[in-house]
Amino acid sequence: MADHMNSPDSGSSDAVKSFLPNASDIRLYDTTLRDGLGMEGLSLSLQDKLLILKKLDDLGIHYIEGGYPGSNPKDADFFNRAKEISLASAVLVAFGSTRKPGNEVEKDEALRAVLDAGTAVITLVGKTSKSQVLEVLETTEEENLLMIAESIQYLKNKGKEVIFDAEHFFDGYKEDKDYAIACILTAQKAGASTVTLCDTNGGAIPSQIRQIITEIRDLIECDIGIHCHNDTDMAVASTLAAVEEGATQIQACLNGWGERTGNANMISVIPNLKLKLGLDVVGEEQLKRLTETALFASELANFTPNSQQPYVGAGAFAHKAGLHVAAVTKSPGSYTHIDPSLVGNKERILISELSGRRNIVEKLREQGIEVQLNDNQITQVLSDLKNQEARGYQFESAEASFELLVRRLQDDYTSPFNLEDFLIVEHGRNTSSDSYMAEMQAEAMVKMRIGDHLSQVAADGNGPVSALDAAVRKALSEVHAEIAQVRLVDYKVRIIDSGAGADAAVRVLIESSDGVRLWRTVGASTDVVGASLLALQDAYEYWLFHWGQSV
Repeated sequence: MADHMNSPDSGSSDAVKSFLPNASDIRLYDTTLRDGLGMEGLSLSLQDKLLILKKLDDLGIHYIEGGYPGSNPKDADFFNRAKEISLASAVLVAFGSTRKPGNEVEKDEALRAVLDAGTAVITLVGKTSKSQVLEVLETTEEENLLMIAESIQYLKNKGKEVIFDAEHFFDGYKEDKDYAIACILTAQKAGASTVTLCDTNGGAIPSQIRQIITEIRDLIECDIGIHCHNDTDMAVASTLAAVEEGATQIQACLNGWGERTGNANMISVIPNLKLKLGLDVVGEEQLKRLTETALFASELANFTPNSQQPYVGAGAFAHKAGLHVAAVTKSPGSYTHIDPSLVGNKERILISELSGRRNIVEKLREQGIEVQLNDNQITQVLSDLKNQEARGYQFESAEASFELLVRRLQDDYTSPFNLEDFLIVEHGRNTSSDSYMAEMQAEAMVKMRIGDHLSQVAADGNGPVSALDAAVRKALSEVHAEIAQVRLVDYKVRIIDSGAGADAAVRVLIESSDGVRLWRTVGASTDVVGASLLALQDAYEYWLFHWGQSV
């Protein structure tokens, strides 16, 4: 086992500190590209996997598990393509399983596949639960021990470093501790560099993880690893408990991806190790890449980033309540457990129906809005904001609409256009005689005043919102030709009160871009077209106010 030392910054009890590893002994092992891809709805292309490989290397991960080359052609191709990438510090790992019952290692296809991947390190998974051996593998306890020993020895003789993933270890230990221990000792004797204890079903809690590692720690001479699933929402906590008891290899996934409820979240594990336990597992600049890396992975997977994700979420250091805002204004960090910039994030002030006057002032400052408001105007903004949110608006993610709400109270502000009237006609036809699928078409006609210019135009679209957007853009382009640069890049509809049925209010959030900048606007109405129109108008008005005359 690696040497251990106390961590001066861990905040743990002396009994726990005595087994905390040195930072230099810790190895971060990311299994996003294999175990993480078991997540429902998640699929990455070969190119996606190569991009994440590079991101993980930049983050300072020590071992990156690239996939299971024996399971599918994409993973096999990945290892061939990965040879073309120069990694700064990470070691690429191929994942496989021990030989099949009754098979010879030289003829086992799974073992041949991991050897063909060409990596210096191979991780083999093997059963350590008696019931799993008897009921799933349908073999004997003795045969399973031979499978573990022979597979590891075979790869070791090929010059490979072998990590043994002890599948179902904690469950197996609870049902028959002697057999579970026999499995990991067999792996150790066969030459495994690390025995990784897996909470495969995610049912163990941190105190159980801690107790079991304490009971077996003195039996293990090689490194101990930990691999926790998140079925009890304790995977990160269980991982940290294992580290405090001496585990030196930490297996986890980006953003906590994985089968069922996921795996331990590498994005949370890293800052907890570095900032809470005092283990410098990555450098300061690498730590600052956490937020960027989490967002990059979500976007690549076409997932909406979790704004409440600890450390890196957009809301992780956001303040809405007036008392909190008043406190952080006087003393930044009064309601945050770390400096957000350490992980590449930032403190934010939110504005909502819970806002106080100081929220308004601080939000204007945060957005760089150079508007001087007197006390009466601040009171009016706060009143308007609360009234709008009562109707279904939400300005937290719609900074552009919030700015316009403020500016419209200024005596010298004039909207660049006014939509006086509009009409939408929608029709559809069946695409085939035996199909209920209809091809929808819509036409929108708008009457708009732009300064002294009156425009009346019509435009088509594949739906009412599309047609309305096209018509508004067409009318504006008669005076502002540069409006063609603006495009809608995201459109979200949220039913605010689903219990109201067809009469429910809806909120529409629109994200727009001119190819250089992004901004978000919001609209709310009992009609989705009306809500969309309000958000669209704000989107174009915001752009025209800031950049329409300078392009």
